[in-house]
Amino acid sequence: MQAAGPARDQTGAPASLPAGIDPAIFQAQVQLDRAGFAPGIIDGKQGRFFVAALKAFQEARGLEQSGVLDAASRKALASERAPTLIRMVIRAQALEASFTPDIPSRIVDQASLPFLGYRNLLEKLSERFHTSTDTLLQLNPGLKTPRAGMELLLPGLIPSDRAYNPGLPAQWRDVLSDLNISASQPRAARIIVSKSQSVLRVYDAQDRLIAQFPATTGSDHDPLPLGKWTIRTTAFMPTYHYNPDLFWDADSSDQKAQLSAGPNNPVGVVWIDLDKPHYGIHGTPEPSLIGRSQSHGCIRLSNWDAARLAQMLQADTPAEFVA
Repeated sequence: MQAAGPARDQTGAPASLPAGIDPAIFQAQVQLDRAGFAPGIIDGKQGRFFVAALKAFQEARGLEQSGVLDAASRKALASERAPTLIRMVIRAQALEASFTPDIPSRIVDQASLPFLGYRNLLEKLSERFHTSTDTLLQLNPGLKTPRAGMELLLPGLIPSDRAYNPGLPAQWRDVLSDLNISASQPRAARIIVSKSQSVLRVYDAQDRLIAQFPATTGSDHDPLPLGKWTIRTTAFMPTYHYNPDLFWDADSSDQKAQLSAGPNNPVGVVWIDLDKPHYGIHGTPEPSLIGRSQSHGCIRLSNWDAARLAQMLQADTPAEFVA
């Protein structure tokens, strides 16, 4: 991909958007995402995670926590100085990248694949720009048949800082760059996972709310393990060890299996291990299902939010799970 500049009209407002995408909501979603208060998938719709993100941002900025995009909130969000939309050009290399087009639905069958990569360029771009394939196609109908030189309209999420810690594995630095995660992230002193709100909240050493991410938090059969826990380690681009004995809904014919790494791995691009055995915070290959599907007790975030959170944490960070 090659940047072609911001997409704005002469007034400075976002370029016109297709019907069904609210320009004001879309702009606020991009600004909230950049500020660390993830609104879920950027799609120009006022869903529950947009309202939750706006309330958290208002709390962090000392504003009335109304969840309404009022004048004060717009002014505070305007500090995220970046275009709402950008134009980028598809390079030939993007089309020649290695994809994994045929991923079996059954976990045990996925174990035969050497890498669980993106199925196609459309899926990769949707993750990179924190949106959905449907929204990308609304913005760029030509992506149904992408070609080199095609100009795309995309959410303005290119980070200003990609000077990642050189001590990180090169593959992980590439993932952070691909997911548009800035190298500059605040340090978390503790995190709280709320079952009722389906969010993960991050606080700094002064106990200020500095980030919030939508989360899937267990299920009726495997509820969120309420209590106080601790972050142990972080595994980047992890392999996944499937043990059917740990899953109540596993097929009786399933055998233990090890799945290769990749963004379509069942735990996504990162596993943040807790001091409770078999439990962690991780990514997902299905970001559209965050907060709408159930997990086996773990905390599931989008790949981009999980990657960002991982940059904020260190070993021994306290994690509290509340109802």
